Amino acid sequence: MGKFKVPHTLTLLFSMMVIAMIATWIVPQGFFATETMANGRAVVVPGTFSLVEERSYLTPWQLLTAIPRAFASAQDVIFFVMILGGVLAVARATGTVDALIGRLLERFGSRPQMLIFMVIFCFAMASSFIGTAGEYIPFVLILVALCKAMRLDAMTAVGMTVAGYGIGYGISAVNPFTLVIAQQIADIPILSGWELRAAIFLPFVLIGFHHVWSYAKKVAQDPNQSMVKDLPCPLGDKHAVDYPNLNWRHRLILGSFVLTIGVVAYNIRMNGWYLYELGAAFIAWGLFVVLVGNISTDTAAKKFIEGAMELTTTAVLIGVARGISLILEDGQILHSLVHGMSMPLSYVGSEVAAVGMLFIQTFLNFFIPSGSGQAYVTMPLMVPLSDLLEIPRQVAVLAYQFGDGFSNMIIPTNAILMGIIGIAGIPYGHWFRFCLPLMVKLMLASSVVLVLAVLFNYGADVQPADLPLQSAVSVAESVQPN
Repeated sequence: MGKFKVPHTLTLLFSMMVIAMIATWIVPQGFFATETMANGRAVVVPGTFSLVEERSYLTPWQLLTAIPRAFASAQDVIFFVMILGGVLAVARATGTVDALIGRLLERFGSRPQMLIFMVIFCFAMASSFIGTAGEYIPFVLILVALCKAMRLDAMTAVGMTVAGYGIGYGISAVNPFTLVIAQQIADIPILSGWELRAAIFLPFVLIGFHHVWSYAKKVAQDPNQSMVKDLPCPLGDKHAVDYPNLNWRHRLILGSFVLTIGVVAYNIRMNGWYLYELGAAFIAWGLFVVLVGNISTDTAAKKFIEGAMELTTTAVLIGVARGISLILEDGQILHSLVHGMSMPLSYVGSEVAAVGMLFIQTFLNFFIPSGSGQAYVTMPLMVPLSDLLEIPRQVAVLAYQFGDGFSNMIIPTNAILMGIIGIAGIPYGHWFRFCLPLMVKLMLASSVVLVLAVLFNYGADVQPADLPLQSAVSVAESVQPN
């Protein structure tokens, strides 16, 4: 028997769309009623699940039309990635990236473990506090080049990027896109329970660091141990030996880059900026780079187009990945999946149910990769369920955070992940083999934390005192067959 070969990422994603279409023929179709919150977002109403009166069947033609619709739905991420690719190509043309790599090699060339820890820790802090995700995409090629110069590989670069991103979201301190929304829906004080999240932040970061560094050490000792040794480096085969000095132009460009990231982070938090505004901010930075970098406008235009073209594959993967959840929504089985998985939790003990919530949130993140979107769909169901099982609502929020954040690192429907591995030239199958052991470690650690949180009544001090009975009635109604 020949060795099994993981199919191309595009083949894998399209196959998942086909499976999702077939699932809409089999899984009972139904939906919850929704109500609109003060912020304009819709949340499901517990106890209102009902099956559709007449099943509708998606056809292969609807599957095909879902692909261009998915591209339209994911256009903000797609164009943001292509704009970044173009702007970074302009920045590379000034020699700034090579000069930065040379400077970092001087400092960390003999201590790659310190570099890996710092990247994971800093990225996790940023994701935890301000919910950064797509902002890491500009760093990927820089880290790939740095790892290549340190005799590591692209997988190491992506590993430290994604580990920081996923762990930061999972152990979020004040993330406005996940934690704040979930606590609002749970009707508990915003940012409450931060002490436990702060206490477990470093241990979880160390889990991510240990996984990436263990792999990096093997690659440094024997390049044949690399999971991507059979793949071309996205930066080509050129090995730069003499890096340019970091002159005043390079320093000014780097300083303006940091300033741009700061402006973006501030406005995400204070003014609700997202990918359109982020793209505009990086275009502005690119124009500044052209001005300071002493390159002609024609050269800048050519480099921008080349950089955007390099990410065409990534853009296609992002669009098709969105199509999976689109098929499930069209087939009216998304709410059915949520309803069906929440029912068994009402028959088990509180400790087991808390861990069950983690696995349900992890599984549902495949179909609802948006953190805020998942909160609006699942938390209105998990909150009354936690009341029924005498689990503090704070624990239900924590289970949601773990499930959403950690699984962001591995689900192929996550557009940010597909963008990161696409830029680094890593097929999804290779990434899955690298990330799965880390996911297992994080899931085990988070399960232990949830069990202890239930045992020590984490969040009991902010639990609403007058709601459990009403919530229990809602859950009892919601699990009745329709």
